[in-house]
Amino acid sequence: MLSRQSFVALQHRNYRLIWIGLLVSFSGSMMQNAALLWHVSLLVTPERKGLALGLVGLVRVVPIVVFSMISGVVADAWDRRRLMLFTQIGATLVALALGAIAFRGVTVVWPIYVLAALASAVGAFDLPARNALVPSLVPRDHLPNAISLNTIMFQTASVVGPSLGGVLIAASGVGWVYVANAISFGFVIVALLMMRDVPPRSPSEAGSRDDVSLHAALEGLRFVFRSPLIRSTMLLDFFATFFSSATALLPIFAQDILRVGAGGYGWLYAAPAVGAVATSAAMVPLTDRIERRGRTLLWAVAGYGLATVVFGASRSFWLTFACLAMTGATDTVSMIIRNIVRQLETPDRLRGRMTGVNMVFFIGGPQLGELEAGTVANWLGAPFSVISGGVGCILATAWVASSTPALRRYRKEIAQSHKAGRQEGREAGIQ
Repeated sequence: MLSRQSFVALQHRNYRLIWIGLLVSFSGSMMQNAALLWHVSLLVTPERKGLALGLVGLVRVVPIVVFSMISGVVADAWDRRRLMLFTQIGATLVALALGAIAFRGVTVVWPIYVLAALASAVGAFDLPARNALVPSLVPRDHLPNAISLNTIMFQTASVVGPSLGGVLIAASGVGWVYVANAISFGFVIVALLMMRDVPPRSPSEAGSRDDVSLHAALEGLRFVFRSPLIRSTMLLDFFATFFSSATALLPIFAQDILRVGAGGYGWLYAAPAVGAVATSAAMVPLTDRIERRGRTLLWAVAGYGLATVVFGASRSFWLTFACLAMTGATDTVSMIIRNIVRQLETPDRLRGRMTGVNMVFFIGGPQLGELEAGTVANWLGAPFSVISGGVGCILATAWVASSTPALRRYRKEIAQSHKAGRQEGREAGIQ
């Protein structure tokens, strides 16, 4: 049962401001993500549809790989709130450009790919800044609660955004979805400008512009890959989303297999978030009660793969919806535990760089997975692509579990002892 203590992080004004702003902004971004895939599907011939949708993932992942390390270093060296202001303005301009393309009736797909890549490049700098800023807005004891509330916010936006996007696409076309997303970024900009008394970073934590260097980037890499817990959670994230990324194929399922049109597509796109929102609400009070966090994480990812297999085999709208909702539920459990491990085990001065490395896994996995899913769908059909991906997710989870005993044994009390015993000034690679 939810209590006031379940929302304790929202008592802090600065966190509350950014939480509300991001709720609106993420809703707009989810609308745009759904609209962009639909837009691409309308501009290509049926025989090229699977590959064209898969290429959206490729153009999004390239900027992540290119900028992930430098963006993490910049987030650790520069003022994180100011950096977010720049990225939010940049994302607004990209959304407006997409809207202009849609309203002009451009019939070639490459401008959409270019702008999708540009949006991804902006996001590559926004995510490390955002993830590194949030822990400074709440006390350390309230950080797990803030992470759970962030998940609720993100998943709520993932339900509201695509479902509204489907309605807007059906009613007025994709152009107005892009415009709505551009407006949504303004809420984050206002929230950042309204923040007061953001705690300054100590001299040992704060960087300078001189810290944007190859040495600083390598320090972040060494930290991540010398930590079995952080490294294994990133590998789990990458392999699960690489094999089970079926989002790019949803237009094919909606148009050609289930035949439910734009409205049904919007609900299918939102289905994972429907399950995720319900699970997020349950996880707020339950997170601190989960003792065997490592085993819970592994079973959640395996469940994600199993739900994907059933989704690929389904020919019923409601069974497909239920399976997609289950992927959202299991992914939420996994996401919350992964984020708690990373934030509690990472010193503040390295949080941006840790997030930069994680972007390659967290965003690169699903985007490359969309390319893989689209390519396999183009050759062997969308159902085979989804089913084989779910099987691959289960096998990858078994491999990570067998190769990382520290993750299988990871418990709540271990996390607490690490937190109590670790000094922020230790060497980056030592816990």
